[in-house]
Amino acid sequence: MNASLQTGAPSTVRVGGPSKGRILIVDDEAEIREGLETLLNLEGYATDLAANAAEGERKLESRVYDLVLLDLMMPDKSGMDVLRDLRERDRHTPVFMITAYGSVEAAVQAVKLGATDYLSKPWDNEKLLIEIGRVIAGQRLADENTQLKRALKQRYSFPNIVGKSERMIKVLDLVTQVASSRSTILITGETGTGKELIAKAIHANSPRVDHSFVAVNSGSLPEDLLETTLFGHVRGAFTSAVHNKKGAFEVANKGTIFFDEIGTIGPETQAKLLRVIQEREFTPLGSNEVIKVDVRIVAATNADLRRMVEEKRFREDLYYRLNVININLPPLRDRREDILLLIQHFLEKFCRENDKYLDPEGRTQLRFEPEAMQVLMDHTWPGNVRELENVVERAVVLASSPAIPVDVFPDYLLHALGMKIRRTESGALASDASLFEIVADFERRTIIEHLDRAGGSQTEAAEALRVPLSTLNQKIKRLAIDVRKRGEKSAA
Repeated sequence: MNASLQTGAPSTVRVGGPSKGRILIVDDEAEIREGLETLLNLEGYATDLAANAAEGERKLESRVYDLVLLDLMMPDKSGMDVLRDLRERDRHTPVFMITAYGSVEAAVQAVKLGATDYLSKPWDNEKLLIEIGRVIAGQRLADENTQLKRALKQRYSFPNIVGKSERMIKVLDLVTQVASSRSTILITGETGTGKELIAKAIHANSPRVDHSFVAVNSGSLPEDLLETTLFGHVRGAFTSAVHNKKGAFEVANKGTIFFDEIGTIGPETQAKLLRVIQEREFTPLGSNEVIKVDVRIVAATNADLRRMVEEKRFREDLYYRLNVININLPPLRDRREDILLLIQHFLEKFCRENDKYLDPEGRTQLRFEPEAMQVLMDHTWPGNVRELENVVERAVVLASSPAIPVDVFPDYLLHALGMKIRRTESGALASDASLFEIVADFERRTIIEHLDRAGGSQTEAAEALRVPLSTLNQKIKRLAIDVRKRGEKSAA
């Protein structure tokens, strides 16, 4: 088997410092092994070498690797057989199958057996390093997410909450402290920060867990309907009341009632709610019977209730009754270290829901292309976790390959970051263009100018702009620049 590495220096040389990962190279040809070893060591990876299948299997049994580069054709045992045996005991470690004998049939078989990727010799060093870095980073993120969920479940029993940031850990610590109490809790935070999720976590970790958790969306109900929803009614209480109906308070007896958007309820309902909190009793509409209840009240709002009190739009006594313990949820922009974990969590969730791109273990095979991931990291997420969840769900539904491009993102997201530039009919920038759009428009004009000077040559334009060719290629794609048109214009 005679194959050589394609020339090209690695993009980054690392000297000293922690390893980026440990990779096992299994190939019977010394030139290939040593070439890969040099390439990966310079890039910051630790490597182990195996000259045949038997040696490779011994090393795999003796330690854990972040990735395996496995040759297909070896004298003592084929790479397919090694892969098959490995996957019987380890479906976790990423494996790149490498061969000089590239064929669609072999690639399909390797993937069916559990190979992560399939590469033919010779390969492009830069692309290989990018793919190795992406796979190792993705695997580590998935592992971290799993470990974090396990740790959170052990520490808090909050399996649906994802976050490792200091602010979220403080929130969960507070939830743990107050869950067992009887105190009323007010959860504050912007829309989409997960207030109901926290309310459910409080209930799940309280002595009331075996009783009902009843959620009431105060903002979506008219005043009269909200009252009958909360307190119930008897037959004949109003025209359409043909049967007795239990209200949310009676249903939630011994459990927890959650008021979402508590700031939207009217004055009359505020007064009745205050009575329930103080006296632990209420009267259904149309009835004279007083019903006693034992209910834990958790309320949530994205409004400034203190200001509403000052403006006489919310009862001061009710405010203090609700705000015994306040849990304030941080916006997503203030806990950016959680974004990657949330993305991975939602990819897993929606791949399972849509039965798309799942490996044999039921884990997602989807990933965002680097440019798409940068968009997700750069966005300010005014809609918080709910907005991120919606964007990832859309991406999963529209994904047509394991690598998700920026094209699947909604236009507003691309406009916000200048990836789509809004223009008037005359071609000028929109009058309300964002800073991102202004910068993107300047970049586009500058790149086009240099491409025209270089006769459409991207290599010459990259040299003139003093940026790597790969960077220029990404910007050309992102800014929708027609390179062929630039070349044709120059030739004319």
